[in-house]
Amino acid sequence: MLTAFARAFKTPDLRKKLLFTLGILVLYRLGAHLPVPGVDYQKVQTCYDQAKGGQGLFGLVNMFSGGALLQITIFALGVMPYITASIILQLLTVVIPRLEALKKEGQSGQGKITQYTRYLTVALAVLQGTGLVAVARSGALFGNCSVGNQIVPNQSIFTTVTMVITMTAGTCLIMWLGELITDRGIGNGMSILMFTSIAAGFPSALWAIKLQGKLIGGWLEFSLVILCGLAMVALVVFVEQAQRRIPVQYAKRMIGRRSYGGTSTYIPLKVNQAGVIPVIFASSLLYIPALLVQFTGSHAGWARWIQANLVKGDHPIYMATYFLLIVFFAFFYVAISFNPEEVADNMKKYGGFIPGIRAGRPTAEYLSYVLNRITWPGSLYLGVIALVPTVALVTLNANQNFPFGGTSILIIVGVGLETVKQIESQLQQRNYEGFLR
Repeated sequence: MLTAFARAFKTPDLRKKLLFTLGILVLYRLGAHLPVPGVDYQKVQTCYDQAKGGQGLFGLVNMFSGGALLQITIFALGVMPYITASIILQLLTVVIPRLEALKKEGQSGQGKITQYTRYLTVALAVLQGTGLVAVARSGALFGNCSVGNQIVPNQSIFTTVTMVITMTAGTCLIMWLGELITDRGIGNGMSILMFTSIAAGFPSALWAIKLQGKLIGGWLEFSLVILCGLAMVALVVFVEQAQRRIPVQYAKRMIGRRSYGGTSTYIPLKVNQAGVIPVIFASSLLYIPALLVQFTGSHAGWARWIQANLVKGDHPIYMATYFLLIVFFAFFYVAISFNPEEVADNMKKYGGFIPGIRAGRPTAEYLSYVLNRITWPGSLYLGVIALVPTVALVTLNANQNFPFGGTSILIIVGVGLETVKQIESQLQQRNYEGFLR
């Protein structure tokens, strides 16, 4: 592995791309520590320390921003507006015929969809920035912090607008940095920035577990978490790489004196076809009732029931609801992202068929049958991985941003595998020798 890294840095083009990517990441982490104008930074740090690194309703968004959200920095919103905009556009592509037609136009149509994603990102950044400022001004951002309502001393309209514009500009800058990495660096830019944000919280989360441990000065709990993390990484790598390959045979065609086709290939259907999207959907949906109670301040029976059952992550009702939502959204997202009928029609158009299956409708039914069968283990796997932080919260008294589990480990491993594959392909183009031997 180390020799492979050395070979990557010895290749001039690849070295420039790697150094460019690292430089962008340094700028990104620098922006995550620059406070927004109008915020009392000392009081924010006091409340942040009392909150133990982001417990509560904003834990997921804080993780995606690398801890910048609860410190109210210029990159407080992180990559979440862009992720949300991308998911919304992907869902609308299935519903709106115009977007579906753009998707089929190839590179030009994809460029239009990317432009729409940028506009929607800015709109969501303004909306989320306004909400964050409102929550910070009310003192509800850090829950029971004694100085939570004093972190924005000047609550004038000018200060509020300045804070919202600053955070929106920070989101636009993040989007631009991500596109720079995609164009001139290594890997997908937004995925790399997300990877960096999550990985930045690993050292502090692991050290917090050591400090909270009681056996052998906390080193025993620390070692158990490291072993658990390695096992989780191995499991995620195994499942993320697992796929069902549907064999496809193309008929041989004679055009003039030349023959075309007659080749064999396959359709790779991943066990976890939905990726990390179901976990994000389920987490976001479970946040809505708690946010509703927090903003309304109601003390009615329904509000007390939500506070008792759907706010604490270690409650059995919360865990069961979270698990079932992940399974549901896994099937939902696979259903809208993979269209068996469209795949079957394309195969029939180009003379392809699955051995033993008739072309057309029988092929679509077979693909749908196989996809449903492999989605079951994929959705159950996502549910189990997502509940690991909750189990750690109960057994180790860890915070809700337990590093090895849930959304964080899925993104870390997924982005890491994709980036390694891109570096490997770059090395194979130049040296005919892979990144991993």
